[in-house]
Amino acid sequence: MLSVKQKEFVEAARALGAGNASIILRHILPNAITPVMVVGTFAVASCIITEASLTFLGAGVEPSIPTRGSMLADGRAYIATAWWFAAFPGLAIKVTVLSINMVGDWLRDAFDPRMRSA
Repeated sequence: MLSVKQKEFVEAARALGAGNASIILRHILPNAITPVMVVGTFAVASCIITEASLTFLGAGVEPSIPTRGSMLADGRAYIATAWWFAAFPGLAIKVTVLSINMVGDWLRDAFDPRMRSA
């Protein structure tokens, strides 16, 4: 917010006589919300990877709760005979994280004011 507040278009709006509320709602907020949404979606994806990694190592949630990391750890013992026990939870983690990252990219494209004019 502080970096957007010091941009030239905010100074131009202030020079034209726009009030603080108008500058915040029409200039600062549309330019600052896009990076916040993108960082938020990437943080969710990072939390999913962290939870799955910690649960795979045995340091995550309690073992009675089924998670993708615990399913991946349980399937590790059956890799030679039933590879799908480990492959499908790993694939589910990959698809979930990739989907969340793609939603973040779509949100950036949809809400970025610089992309709107193009």
